[in-house]
Amino acid sequence: MSTSASLPEGSAAAQGPDTDPTVIDRLVKANQEYASGFSDPGMDARPVLKVAVVACMDARLDLHDALGLSLGDCHTIRNAGGVVTDDVIRSLTISQRALGTRSVILIHHTNCGLESLTEDFRHEIEDEVGQRPSWAVEAFRDVDQDVRQSMQRVRTSPFLLHTGSVRGFVFDVTTGLLREIDPA
Repeated sequence: MSTSASLPEGSAAAQGPDTDPTVIDRLVKANQEYASGFSDPGMDARPVLKVAVVACMDARLDLHDALGLSLGDCHTIRNAGGVVTDDVIRSLTISQRALGTRSVILIHHTNCGLESLTEDFRHEIEDEVGQRPSWAVEAFRDVDQDVRQSMQRVRTSPFLLHTGSVRGFVFDVTTGLLREIDPA
């Protein structure tokens, strides 16, 4: 399978873990090309659709295309698993209170890497570097239940003004379809 980010097999960047400088250079060059044709769209930081999307960082999720969104339509908050952490609540609070969003859509997905991890991951890191991470892995075995937990965290946050329009979904990475999760 090839993607736009694929590198030629024989290139130095494709050969090892020290690929960041080459990949970053490629991204900076792409930005220069983008900027050469860029004109300020004159948009406000407030999302047009007044919606915040919380989703997994998985590279297989092209949220704008999958949801029919355009630049300026939404706030997008991503992390490993699309987990509603304290930092996600922080971002949602700013999104709602300072920038006018009213709805939250949570998107987890099939075949998530967090389904194969456990909290032992933190202990392994601690053994390796001598310090336990302050964050939880938030691994899970049941994606539907994890979406329910995320919805509950958003709905019960005292910092959020708008918790009535919170819906959760699982994105199927093989079909591209969303499946809504009943919060009950």
